[in-house]
Amino acid sequence: QLQLVESGGGLVQAGGSLRLSCAASGPAFGSYGMGWFRQAPGKERECVAAISWTGTSTYYADSVKGRFTISRDNVKKIVYLQMNSLKPEDTAHYYCAKERAPKRAVVGRSPVLFESWGQGTQVTVSS
Repeated sequence: QLQLVESGGGLVQAGGSLRLSCAASGPAFGSYGMGWFRQAPGKERECVAAISWTGTSTYYADSVKGRFTISRDNVKKIVYLQMNSLKPEDTAHYYCAKERAPKRAVVGRSPVLFESWGQGTQVTVSS
């Protein structure tokens, strides 16, 4: 069973940058698409970015397109989320997760398609 640990969150001013990391331990990391999700108080969990097992398919929420970049290193078993030009509305708890099904050609975006959620890391953007 894959276990995921997120890191890299923190407090940053609007316009700043953060890079989140999601370190995986366990088998077959390279066979699964991975996603970054966020959840703010009183809001539903949403997918902000996802990447297929090959890295050739990516998804970005409209709200983060052009500002966030997801990438993966299958040797190190890490998924990154580079967040630039941060806005106060990006404030949330960020989680990573793996797709339930292996080797999907097109990565999913719905939380129900993902499992093995990490504990998450808090991102707070001040105005």
